[in-house]
Amino acid sequence: MKIGDFAYIVETKKNFEEACISILKSVEKKGWSVFSIYDLRERLAAKGYDHNKMKIIEICSAKYADKFLKKNSLVSLCMPCKINVIEDNSFVKIVGMKPSMLSLFFTEIHPEESVEVEAELKEIVDNAK
Repeated sequence: MKIGDFAYIVETKKNFEEACISILKSVEKKGWSVFSIYDLRERLAAKGYDHNKMKIIEICSAKYADKFLKKNSLVSLCMPCKINVIEDNSFVKIVGMKPSMLSLFFTEIHPEESVEVEAELKEIVDNAK
């Protein structure tokens, strides 16, 4: 398995903060919800570790969450979806885990269903780019 099988990664010309704000706007425009935002750099710095800027933005579509949880409540281990904004060597990347991976672990979820969610997640990332 390669990283591209697991993650959808795009580079943006926006600075880190602009990319984070753009993700929030894109999520709202798509009708999904933002659950939490974690500033990993800040949290690790509090423990004495130095890292590049990174935020994890947890998002959810109630429509898909309801459908998948009814099939197998353990899908909750992979929820909510995460989009990371990462600053790496002056480049800003927006990264989302591909929901198509769900059908590999949960046979109740048909690949077509998870690909539908993935298309929306990619649209959110692409619109934020």
